[in-house]
Amino acid sequence: MMLTKRAFALIAAATALALGGCATTPAPATITETAARTPQLSTLNKLIIESGLAETLKGAGPFTVFAPSDEAFKAVPAKTMAELAANKELLRSVLTYHVVPGKVMAADVKTGPVKSVQGANLALGLAGTFVTVEDALVTQADVPVTNGVVHIIDKVMMPPPPPRR
Repeated sequence: MMLTKRAFALIAAATALALGGCATTPAPATITETAARTPQLSTLNKLIIESGLAETLKGAGPFTVFAPSDEAFKAVPAKTMAELAANKELLRSVLTYHVVPGKVMAADVKTGPVKSVQGANLALGLAGTFVTVEDALVTQADVPVTNGVVHIIDKVMMPPPPPRR
């Protein structure tokens, strides 16, 4: 009887370890879901929801998102953040300026311009293993998502003003 209890305890412990391992491995997620569950992207997540872009960024894509961290948003002047909160069109413009169609992994970056979903060009740069977009530095590259890739950056980029007519 002692051996059976011991065997049962070993099997129960092994099962708990196996299930615990499964619970810690996050399931593949979309851009929207990844922003929601990444603590350093909480401000971006909030703005994605407020802008109405959550469903778009759950879509098939693929998209490459240059995602400003919470620290990057803290550097944006309060007046600018208030303006973004008050003007959803402007907020969508700023957020889509951080998105490029297609899946661009850090190793695939070519120095030069690439068109953002917002419509303006972004200047990508590669120097050794460092990737830049405009004057922002990619601090965490190649975060995998089911509909593209996310690169976390250290600055919020503002799109150029529209051309005057």
